[in-house]
Amino acid sequence: MAPRMLTGGQIVCEALCAEGVDVVFGIPGGAILPLYGTLSQYPKLRHMLMRHEQGAGHAADGFARATGKVGVCFATSGPGATNLITGLATAMMDSVPVVAITGQVGRAAIGTDAFQETDITGATLPVTKHNYLVMRAADLARTVKEAFYVARTGRPGPVLIDIPRDVFQEKAWADDYATVKMDLPGYRFPTTAPQAQVEAAARLINEAKRPVILAGHGVIISRAFAELKELAEKAQIPVVNTLLGLSGISQEHPLFVGFPGMHGMAYASLALDQADLIVAIGARFDDRIVGDAKRFATNSKKVHIDIDRAEINKNVRVDAPVVGDVKNVLKQLNPLVSKATHVDWVRHIEHLKSEHPSLKIRETDRLLGQHVVRGISSVTKGDAIIVTGVGQHQMWAAQHYRFKQPSTWLSSGGLGAMGYEVPAALGAQAGSPGKLVWSVCGDGGFQMTMSELATVFENRLPVKYAILNNNHLGMITQWQDMFYRGDHQADAYTGNPDFVKLAEAFRIKGMRVTKQEEVIPTVKEANEHPGPVVVDFVIEKVDHVYPMIPSGQSVQELMEEPL
Repeated sequence: MAPRMLTGGQIVCEALCAEGVDVVFGIPGGAILPLYGTLSQYPKLRHMLMRHEQGAGHAADGFARATGKVGVCFATSGPGATNLITGLATAMMDSVPVVAITGQVGRAAIGTDAFQETDITGATLPVTKHNYLVMRAADLARTVKEAFYVARTGRPGPVLIDIPRDVFQEKAWADDYATVKMDLPGYRFPTTAPQAQVEAAARLINEAKRPVILAGHGVIISRAFAELKELAEKAQIPVVNTLLGLSGISQEHPLFVGFPGMHGMAYASLALDQADLIVAIGARFDDRIVGDAKRFATNSKKVHIDIDRAEINKNVRVDAPVVGDVKNVLKQLNPLVSKATHVDWVRHIEHLKSEHPSLKIRETDRLLGQHVVRGISSVTKGDAIIVTGVGQHQMWAAQHYRFKQPSTWLSSGGLGAMGYEVPAALGAQAGSPGKLVWSVCGDGGFQMTMSELATVFENRLPVKYAILNNNHLGMITQWQDMFYRGDHQADAYTGNPDFVKLAEAFRIKGMRVTKQEEVIPTVKEANEHPGPVVVDFVIEKVDHVYPMIPSGQSVQELMEEPL
């Protein structure tokens, strides 16, 4: 195709189409209006008008996690761009491929403190994998191509492209996108691992008597579900998931154990502590699992498989590092692993489960959050995409939903961003129109981004929102009970809206549940409704049911107790 003279806005749209983008989440503004003025020429690009740029970032993130594609969001300069930062930081912490395109003031105005000017490339350096300020329309095609490549390859992450208003309007010769050359001389990432590293890992696995796999988000990112299952079954190794590793293996699998840490299952933590080998796959040994790194699983050797060599020995020293893409590495590793059984070890873990029934729900006639999650899991048979925010509802969903399908758990794990649950769910639904999406929300996080219900209605997205409503920031209450002797401050909401009326104000079906026996029929009714639904589950809020820290022991000491 011969080069054509196009505006910068046209070049960006053609590049997005060439990358296979079909949904964009954003809000227009002065600096990015020239790009919006070009969208009508490209009907393949479906734009969803969000109510807040944070929602646009989270929606792009949810789209990416649910589909495995790159999520795309737009924002204007100044406050539009800065409002994206929470979404970008969430994607950065959880290694999610997102490309954000922001408008900037005109080139002549940069550095003059012009209206809505912000150095967004400088502001987002810590929360993006890479970013660009593009000063010539002629550079746009190459920049977009590089941005998508960087976002989705290696350890994925968000990339921001900042474009001055007049660059969108400037004309330049545009070559066929397929022939555009990228210039990334310093960007290198491993695919397969060195054979010596793989062989060393295989030896440790073959020698182990009490091995445990710690499967993290990297398994999901690389879509290594079959390879993980093959390794676990071939060597009969129990599988512990990290929080974001949930749905990497079916929870119906007999080798699935659970997830560890303060809010996980005690038996999963004990399995890690009592193992003689931990095979960490796409996990980064973060503080939520490890606690005090000096006291973490001191009796075990450790294999660490990860695409990011910076994660190796960062938090926990390992015996056999294996640097490469998880899916490719497991394809290298599995043929070298001997068939084995660890019957006594598997039986011991089953014994730990019976000794520490972490998932037992206390006896009560009242409605608990755990009852709601179990009801959703029962009705959907573990096949729905589950999206959560952060807090008690997140932990209840992780604990009590029985994930059967791969890559169906979406949550802000590393950043822990409240408000993720509403827009990320609509992004997941936009990318997965034929799937059932349930967003399990806290009443606190829901109110942070509930304006995106308007976006849900406008785009006819049949997301089902379950609000676990206890009029409290539940985890704040829990931690104040545990660590601050029940000194409750700023943990209670006294002005929550009527969520049913709120849903109806957005022209969305609203329902309320107050009793255990109402959960199952209400979830079924929500599933059968063709459009979006908001269900206000009025759950019990319990005071002072958590152990307080012993006198004389500091909060930090308790939080660093070994697993």
